Amino acid sequence: MLLNELVVTDAAVGATRSRLAKVDAFAALLSKLDRDEVAPGVGLLIGSPVQGRLGVGWRSMSSATTPPATDPTLTVVEVHALLDRLAATEGAGSATARAGVLAELLGRATEAEQRFLVRAMLGEMRTGALEGVLVDAIARAADVPGEVVRRAVMLSGSLGDTAVLALFGGADALAGVRLTVGRPLRPMLAASAATVANALAETGEASVEYKLDGARIQVHRRGDEVRVFTRSLADVTHRLPEVVDAVRRLPLNDAIFDGETLTLDEEGAPRPFQQTMSRFGAEASREALLSPWFFDLLHLDGRDLIDEPLSVRRSVLGEIAPHLLIPGVITSDPDAGEAFSREALAKGHEGVVVKAIDSTYTAGRRGSGWIKVKPVHTYDLVVLACEWGSGRRHGWLSNLHLGAYDPTGEFGETGGFVMVGKTFKGLTDELLRWQTERFQQLEVRRTPGTVWVDPVTVVEIAIDGVQTSSRYPGGIALRFARVKRYRDDKTAAEADTIQTLRSLLRG
Repeated sequence: MLLNELVVTDAAVGATRSRLAKVDAFAALLSKLDRDEVAPGVGLLIGSPVQGRLGVGWRSMSSATTPPATDPTLTVVEVHALLDRLAATEGAGSATARAGVLAELLGRATEAEQRFLVRAMLGEMRTGALEGVLVDAIARAADVPGEVVRRAVMLSGSLGDTAVLALFGGADALAGVRLTVGRPLRPMLAASAATVANALAETGEASVEYKLDGARIQVHRRGDEVRVFTRSLADVTHRLPEVVDAVRRLPLNDAIFDGETLTLDEEGAPRPFQQTMSRFGAEASREALLSPWFFDLLHLDGRDLIDEPLSVRRSVLGEIAPHLLIPGVITSDPDAGEAFSREALAKGHEGVVVKAIDSTYTAGRRGSGWIKVKPVHTYDLVVLACEWGSGRRHGWLSNLHLGAYDPTGEFGETGGFVMVGKTFKGLTDELLRWQTERFQQLEVRRTPGTVWVDPVTVVEIAIDGVQTSSRYPGGIALRFARVKRYRDDKTAAEADTIQTLRSLLRG
């Protein structure tokens, strides 16, 4: 199959809001792929090539100014082979060699294919949303139940491999996928609620547990071999020796744990999230010591536990690793749950997760089995610029550059604004249309892809907090920012200050 068919389908999916139309488009595409094209094709569509790390980033991509091909001739198999070469290139002279492979790949691609490949290689597809649609499309194309596909994806950890099994082996092949120690599985996700009482109304009796501000980890042990995986299933064992040691000391042979890891201060309170994540980068710091905390046990010494109720899984976990068990209380009483939530917040944690005590472990769509409850902060910020959208938002100004007011000039000009982040989350079609017209009226200059505006528009932004950042002059960046509404009733001078936002930093 030509790569162009993936590009055309991806564009069609991005241009429609209909989930059914998206599923139909992907199902039609999948049904035409040969066996050796399925996994590579799915990997490209979700921005996760099967090769994993390719050794290329924005710098190498921006320097690859290869003229595009006129006509589409590049096939999915050929792209896969070139990405294999790219991923395998290492050692002395690897940068030059990668540039050559990248030039060869992009030189054979049309302009639309080049844009698609760059997004796929840099992981800029809307992975979370697309994966859910693709699961349904795989089920449709293979004529198998969606829940069977979702379970196989969870247990195998690979959407591409699952697609191959479904399309060429059917329901029987999917049913043969088993939980395997050493092979990471997709994590269970939590929905959200505004209060513990609302969450308990959904779950009934539940385990209300601290929601730590750490990094999700999945730890597998077989004998003395311990492996640690991230939320995205990347192997980070070599970066977290203290986690490996803690699990290796437990009195067991085989196990799979789900939990979090984070750094603590001298009083046992959580340090800022950035300090935890410093251990996961290419230049990992050893100054931040990590502590593992577990909230689930999926396998123990030959016994799979994912289909057991949470009450059983948590009880067994408490027996073998009580000192590593995330604190929780089992209750159906909203007052007791709210009190426990206040305790978690007082100790510096994000909030709580309310988990139905009879829930089994399932990955995929966010359901009502697990519900997170954490306070949401809202601040009034000023729009400094806006980027043109892509896909379905093509032709609209979408991604907002957000600034906080700096009345003292501590981080710039007195009475100016300090950029603290970007967001395109929470924007309805109505808001997109409005801001596209409005911001062009306020334009003060333009760069490729971005319109800079007179900083007079106030927008209310919800965030989960802030983190330290060397990217922005105020030293902070917003976490999980999303638009609530525009504030026509406020002037820019009434926006929240950079000092107010910086006060959210713990420590």
